[in-house]
Amino acid sequence: MSVSDEVLQAFAVLATPTIANALDDVGFEGVMLGLQQMVPGTRCVGRAVTIREITGRRGDFTSENFKVGDMIDAAGPGDVLVIDNSGQCVSTFGGLATLAAKIKGIGGLVADGGVRDQEEMIEHKFPVFARHMTPLTGRTRLAVTGINEPISCGTVRVRPGDVIVADGSGVVCIPAEHAAQVAELAGRYTKDDEQAAAELAKGLSFREAMAKFRRI
Repeated sequence: MSVSDEVLQAFAVLATPTIANALDDVGFEGVMLGLQQMVPGTRCVGRAVTIREITGRRGDFTSENFKVGDMIDAAGPGDVLVIDNSGQCVSTFGGLATLAAKIKGIGGLVADGGVRDQEEMIEHKFPVFARHMTPLTGRTRLAVTGINEPISCGTVRVRPGDVIVADGSGVVCIPAEHAAQVAELAGRYTKDDEQAAAELAKGLSFREAMAKFRRI
């Protein structure tokens, strides 16, 4: 199932905590655990391009197994690269790859593993969310074993084409078949929050506001 551009645009203005509330409503545990925003002030929204990797010791693999170029080639403008490296503290993506992804128009990177060259990522203002920042290269330590197949990232199932939203609060995955419903629910929650904030400013108590807008 392909998620429409219209639905993606709806997610562009929705915060991950609000989306997480809507994901609870549809019964999908879509909040990725343990991933951090590596470039302050950035966010990304896009369809997932998934990558599966395995990690060994230095010299276990050849440089050809690293396949960072294949990852970038697999993604189109606005897509989000989502990497399953089982949380390993070794870099799968660095500064030159970040620049190449930025030039191509890729929307962002989410890695259950490590990345490096944070200063270059910040310079390019490229959205990166990962478990580790580390100087340790993945070359000859990593091998890409699959592209665009179902993976697990931050304990969450991610399939090619699922929607990824990431911001300062974290990263969420929305299954493609639930994307329109989750966007609609989260949009309603956002409007509720805006109304609650307006009434708090007028003197309504927090308890009263939460009760009125179905938060408690």
